[in-house]
Amino acid sequence: MKSIRSTLIASALIAGLASAALAQNTPTDSPHAGRMEKMHAQKTERHNQHLTALKTKLNLQATQEASWTQFTQSMQHPEHMARPDRSTFEKMTTPERLDQMQAMKTGHDAQMQKRTEATKVFYASLSAEQKQVFDHETARVMKGQMHSMNRGDGEAGRHGKH
Repeated sequence: MKSIRSTLIASALIAGLASAALAQNTPTDSPHAGRMEKMHAQKTERHNQHLTALKTKLNLQATQEASWTQFTQSMQHPEHMARPDRSTFEKMTTPERLDQMQAMKTGHDAQMQKRTEATKVFYASLSAEQKQVFDHETARVMKGQMHSMNRGDGEAGRHGKH
């Protein structure tokens, strides 16, 4: 039961961190592109600060550094996940749009799988005390992500609003 809970916590953390990656998919020809890039940079900076703080709290041993590096690299946002600009998307037929959306989802799912696997490898390298710290910290982050999604601030909350 505890391993299921731990996996769920880690997965939710990953999903929360992934939402920041999804937010970067704004077309660069948008009038708001500069503002979106600045927001993305701020989110990336906060994300890196959280990872640095987590590493400090975990008090990692030298033997855990390789799995930490793999974990943190998996948490980095992809440079750019393919997404058609709005005008191209509007010109597509409904089946073409659905195919494009499915392709984007497949890419996001692959990224999530990479993060999940790296998190599991890292989590397995932790001591019992470190796992408690990791679980506590990820639950705190996930709570914030779930709260913002429920308010409609998160990526999931935006999809249903037109």
